[in-house]
Amino acid sequence: MTPVHKPAARRLVVICVPPEAQSLDISGPLDCFLEANRQCLDGPAYDVRLVAVDGGTQVRAGGMTLVPDTGFSRLGGVIDTLLIAGTPDYDRAAEFSAFTLWLQTQACDVRRLGSVCTGAFFLGAAGILSGHQVTTHWQHAAELARIYPQAQILPDAIYVADRGMYTSAGVTAGIDLALHLIEEDLGNDMAMAVARRLVVFLRRPGGQSQFSAHLAAQTARESRIASVQGWILNNIDKDLSLAVLADRAGMSSRNFARLFQAETGTTPAVFVEYARIDVARRLLEESDAPLKRIAEHCGYASADTLRRAFQRQVKTSPAEYRDHFCRQQPTAKLSLQQRL
Repeated sequence: MTPVHKPAARRLVVICVPPEAQSLDISGPLDCFLEANRQCLDGPAYDVRLVAVDGGTQVRAGGMTLVPDTGFSRLGGVIDTLLIAGTPDYDRAAEFSAFTLWLQTQACDVRRLGSVCTGAFFLGAAGILSGHQVTTHWQHAAELARIYPQAQILPDAIYVADRGMYTSAGVTAGIDLALHLIEEDLGNDMAMAVARRLVVFLRRPGGQSQFSAHLAAQTARESRIASVQGWILNNIDKDLSLAVLADRAGMSSRNFARLFQAETGTTPAVFVEYARIDVARRLLEESDAPLKRIAEHCGYASADTLRRAFQRQVKTSPAEYRDHFCRQQPTAKLSLQQRL
């Protein structure tokens, strides 16, 4: 592992910790920045500080009690990067009025502003999300979109960088975001060195979403729609056209499409594509099957059709995805028949 030279000035990174914060939302990015410091030849590249959202001298996080470095109102220096960790109590974000005012002021000055997981709700409470593409934990994406409709929520993304706004999905995705920030600052070699030391992927593609989780988030309550969704997932290689699905629900195509959209927030065609790509993704991870066979199993007419859908949803090619995320060594990969 080769240490890397750093820029001359140390960047001030501030991680804001809400009450009852998710501990890995804090420790994941924190360890990334600290490891980058250890890898630098010329001394630390980052000055990382923790501050409590409630302004207190202690804050609970995942069963631990943390002692912030200072209060946000007493923080000195020019902040380069400001991140807000997530918490299960994100619905209290608007209660911390002093922090909200401070955050609004900082938003005008910091180079990079962002969040991990449900920390995005604190950005929303400060009115900072409007006009930005952002993401959050998949279970809370719909709620974030409902409360802050002026933001464009990307529920599938591991992280999103949009004009100085950097947001990540849930929990471990904060590590992916931190590695991205380090790569922006110090280059690919440094990000690779940190990732190797922490034994994590250097980079999951921005669209490498939790497809199974996303499908679960779109499960309908209405029994006819939920029944059709279950049938789709169990018959992924069948004809899943709108007419076929509506017939299974005992509805007209028009009424079925309308009810499906109302129940799930997406169209039948998009849900089918998500479901097929989810299966394709898992087969790429866990089998050595050629792409043509995977395409057939997932209901695609050709490997090219699968490639286009995969690129559209995952933002990378099937071959690149397999290279990054195959869970088996080449000699130990399962065949498609064994996988199924």
